[in-house]
Amino acid sequence: MSARTLVAHFCQKESLNFILSNRIPRRLATRLMGWFSSIEQPLIRSLSIAIWRFFSDVDLSDAKKTHFASLRDCFIRELKEGARPIDQDPNILVAPCDGIVGGCGRIVGGELVQVKGSAYPLEELLGERALAELYRDGCYVTLRLTAGMYHRFHAPHDCRIERVRHIWGDTWNLNPAALSRVEKVFCRNERAVICTRLAITDQLITIVPVAAILVAGIRLSFADSVLDARKSTDLPNDTTFRKGEEMGWFEHGSTIIMLAPCGGMLCDTVEAGRTLRMGEALMRLR
Repeated sequence: MSARTLVAHFCQKESLNFILSNRIPRRLATRLMGWFSSIEQPLIRSLSIAIWRFFSDVDLSDAKKTHFASLRDCFIRELKEGARPIDQDPNILVAPCDGIVGGCGRIVGGELVQVKGSAYPLEELLGERALAELYRDGCYVTLRLTAGMYHRFHAPHDCRIERVRHIWGDTWNLNPAALSRVEKVFCRNERAVICTRLAITDQLITIVPVAAILVAGIRLSFADSVLDARKSTDLPNDTTFRKGEEMGWFEHGSTIIMLAPCGGMLCDTVEAGRTLRMGEALMRLR
């Protein structure tokens, strides 16, 4: 067994993973990571990218650039033109990001599945009862981004941003170990609630990027700065996007939850544990 395999096996032990990633000052570790990953000194940059690639399954073959100024620059890399084909079926909402499908399916009684046997209330995730009621009996899907994945997220369809609510919170890890141990963890962490109005049906589709430990910020391409205010804020907006256009990025791996109202349904190919790429079919409109 190779050294890399041994280290990966050691780090994947659930209890150890949970302790290493959560029993530390999470917000401080996140801020330190944000600072360190931006260092452009050549030796530090090269060594940190090499270590990151050693521990993560990173594929840079589809990256737009071949040289990166810093670890952060590599994290938030753009892709080559055409690297993610976009499903052009007008009745399809596409995956807004690369990710592993977690909880997904019908929203029953206003609750979403975090992991098997554990649920959390949609109203608490969104921070607003009226918006949560809109998605009663609708459908949802959770997409978890690992550290080595492409970290940008895109419009699931032609749409207009109606508003964004930034909800300040913690930075728990969102890996399987934490999901199985921390109750309502998506409702605890910092997140952005992005309400988008579809051009084709006028339905409201909501995308919720959730930050996690070592995520130095959630950046929206239509906002002026990283969402890192110390309080919850509403950001009215009127930006339009074409299907597949970039909306923003995480500065490390994290999670996106997408919500569709009653009548929408998951595509047959979407199931828990499957890895999707941005642009693949995710939900079918009614």
